[in-house]
This record gives sequence, structure tokens and C-alpha cells, in this order.
Amino acid sequence: MAKHTILVLNGPNLGHLGVRQPEIYGSRGMDDVPALVDSLLGTASGSVQLVFDQKNGEGELIDRLEKAREDGVDGIVFNAGAYTHTSLALADCLAWIRIPFVEVHISNVWARPEEIRHHSWIARHAVGVIAGFGIESYALAVAALVRRLEEAQA
Repeated sequence: MAKHTILVLNGPNLGHLGVRQPEIYGSRGMDDVPALVDSLLGTASGSVQLVFDQKNGEGELIDRLEKAREDGVDGIVFNAGAYTHTSLALADCLAWIRIPFVEVHISNVWARPEEIRHHSWIARHAVGVIAGFGIESYALAVAALVRRLEEAQA
């Protein structure tokens, strides 16, 4: 099994997970994700290098995605936050960099009362979307992405 570098990228207002609005986002933070990945992947977790980043600005997120391409990142787990629902620029970037990614949401965005949260501009470029499982959404996305990468190499 090859070593895969997975960028776990969070958008605006997601730098304080575990503290910010725990009634929506839960009380666990990104520090909990590696252990969750280990529990899902077991011994295969040794084949994954997780790189965590968070940016509040749309341009900063685009810069980071372009850098991921330059760095040869194998896959991306991406929670674009509110930009999911508003950013054609992020969608355009994800389309051209051609790195497989999973769109992630901590809450079930389709159960949220704001109608705008029910549409994603980036989902059409994703290999999948995982939402509503709290911080575990990230671990589920990593596991699914690693399996997809392994299948592509077989």
C-alpha cells in the first residue's frame, strides 16, 4: 500500500472547532481526527499522511488548493464552510487542479434552516460528499478517499 498525502482543508470560521457553536458543530476539534482515522483504517492508517490547514479567505483557500497541486498532494478532504454555497471561484479551482477530493460538512447542511446551505457549487467536482456526522465526517472522508486512491492504483 502506497503512502498517500491527504490535505484536510477547512474554510472560514472553522478554525475553532470544538469551541465554536458546539450545538451545531460538536465539542471535538481537528486534533481528534487522526485517532478517528486510525480507528477506521486500522493498520492502513500508516499509509496516510494527513496535512491540516485552515484559511478564512476565499483567495487564501484557492492559493492553498493550487499549492496542493504543486506539492503533489494525492487527495483533499475539504470543508469550504459557507463558501461551499457561494463560491464559483473555488469550484473553478477544484475543477482545474484535478485532485480527487471529498466535500465534508460537520452538520447535515440539508437539514439546516437556511435555504442557501442546501446547494453546493463545489460538489459537482467532488468524488463524494459526507455530511452530518460531526467531526467523524472528516475521518469517513479520509477513509473513503484512501480506498478510492488505492483502487485507482490497483
